[in-house]
Amino acid sequence: MGLPLLSPYLQSVGSDFRHGANFATLASTALPPNTSLFVTGISPFSLAIQLRQMKELSSRAIASDDASGQLPPPGVLRDSLYTIDIGQNDFTSNLASQGIERVKRTLPSVISQISQTMQDLYSIRARKFMVFNMAPIGCYPAFLAELPHGSHDLDEYGCMTSYNSAVVYYNELLNNSLAKVRKTLQGASIVYVNKYSVMLELFRHPEDHGLKYGTKACCGCGGGAYNFSPDLYCGTSKVVKGNIASATACGDPQNYVSWDGIHATEAANNIIASAVMSGAYSYPPSGLSKLCQP
Repeated sequence: MGLPLLSPYLQSVGSDFRHGANFATLASTALPPNTSLFVTGISPFSLAIQLRQMKELSSRAIASDDASGQLPPPGVLRDSLYTIDIGQNDFTSNLASQGIERVKRTLPSVISQISQTMQDLYSIRARKFMVFNMAPIGCYPAFLAELPHGSHDLDEYGCMTSYNSAVVYYNELLNNSLAKVRKTLQGASIVYVNKYSVMLELFRHPEDHGLKYGTKACCGCGGGAYNFSPDLYCGTSKVVKGNIASATACGDPQNYVSWDGIHATEAANNIIASAVMSGAYSYPPSGLSKLCQP
């Protein structure tokens, strides 16, 4: 696209927000983490905190003449594209302990938080939104290795049908919610991005896209069908039975969909980004170039 990567908002040195800002943090959730719904390991920077940071940046841009040239011009805030891709950690953080049905009951609250955030962004002049649905977590190597399931729960591609069905339920709720938000936020462009279908296609048919391995991680430890161990994440080492075991990267990451069992490889991300930019997986159909026009 000819643009630099977005600076993290929390990066105190060397940030350049002229082209936008990235408010995401590792393991962040839509709902606040101080609720009893969550286990340890969740980021304290939930969606509400990220929204507050966005408002701070907006206020700084409007109030400052920014002689340093590191803030976005205040006039572009209305023309900017606001992307929201969150909710998966709300879904997965309690699956092992709570079970699918109990977690599903929390999903309307997750979607309500996303919808409210969009309305708050609208109040500070945001008009263009891309909202990503949830990926098929039933195909991720990490969850295939960690979450309880039986062989009867695996489809012909090796993905867990029960968990993917729950994701489909969430995505339907999200799509219906966005339809209601469109009627409320007059003049706003709200695009629902079907990341689920893009990722599902890669996991099911990696060869069709120049890849080889769908549900097997490149960087991990343990080998087997998934090459993932919950005791040894990518890039870490530990002593096991007197020997040092390490979770290292494969020599051909360009052949994998999954990098570390949880995140996609650069090769997969390139395919995903191209699909998103084309608008073929968006509703209403809208390419990224159209959304980025002032």
